[in-house]
Amino acid sequence: MTQPQNLLNPSADEPQEPDQHLTTLAGWRAFVADQPVIPELLSDTEHAKLTPAERTRYDEDRIDHHTRLLVVATSTIQHTVTCGRRLVLLNRHAVSARRGLIVSGPAGTGKTTAITQLGRAHELLDRARHPGVSDRIPVVYITVPPAATPRMVTVEFVRFLGLPTRSRSNITDILESVCGVLTDARVGLVLVDELHNISLATRPGAEVADTLKYFSERIPATFVYAGINVERNLFNGTRGQQIAGRFTLVPTAPLPYNSEWQGLVATLENSLRLHAHKPGSLTGLDRYLHDRTGGMIGSLSHLIRGAALDAILTGSEEITEQSLQAIPLDHSSDSR
Repeated sequence: MTQPQNLLNPSADEPQEPDQHLTTLAGWRAFVADQPVIPELLSDTEHAKLTPAERTRYDEDRIDHHTRLLVVATSTIQHTVTCGRRLVLLNRHAVSARRGLIVSGPAGTGKTTAITQLGRAHELLDRARHPGVSDRIPVVYITVPPAATPRMVTVEFVRFLGLPTRSRSNITDILESVCGVLTDARVGLVLVDELHNISLATRPGAEVADTLKYFSERIPATFVYAGINVERNLFNGTRGQQIAGRFTLVPTAPLPYNSEWQGLVATLENSLRLHAHKPGSLTGLDRYLHDRTGGMIGSLSHLIRGAALDAILTGSEEITEQSLQAIPLDHSSDSR
């Protein structure tokens, strides 16, 4: 099969934007390959010797570091990666009725992070097993659009692959094209996010579920879904029973105040690059941080990273309870 050149062999001098979406092959590959360098925190003497231009670059490097989401291997991520890799192996020789995984829970509990880390681990393993091979696509990542139809979901696969499409192409032709490319490219894992945009109670939602089932039967890969509390409306009726019989459910939830939460706060504190921050001062606020965020990992990361950015921009170079209180959070967290 002849692949589009920009699909599997992008030009070396093609600019790679840092904000490329995961829902494109180039963006996903950039995500997998991304290994940001943690800036070194200079001593007070070294910092004082910097020229104004050097200090600006130094601060910009630290700002860029704190804008990134530090991925911490929480129990949910570890469980998702373990279950996902096990299913990939179990499905290796399956010709039908392949098993899948559903990661479901409230918003802000790390579902997308969990499945993308599973995808990243799978792709890195595939690259290690097939060094120098450029015509493989180990992982596909798509999101389900709001009010999705079968054609819209199919187009998400097309967009990820960068395949050419024609407005007159019927959905059968598009399905065949996608299945052919992914089969030839040896895809092993298909990640489908925002699954809560599907409701089996509606005709379009049921048709989208049937389309995903068709993909899973035609493409020899393990399918992993993620969405907000999807088990509430995805396991109903005949279609729902079939999904429930083939998919393992990994529930996510806010972290309780325990040793894992305390370890998470400590890990985030160790990643800070602030000159006046006293080690241990953030872990001393772990109870406050839990009360403030309700145990939501996304809210915790936003809160600490926002306070770190303010500390650099204002010159305070430290995070205190007062500076944390100045960071507005999402409505759900603030209403608590």
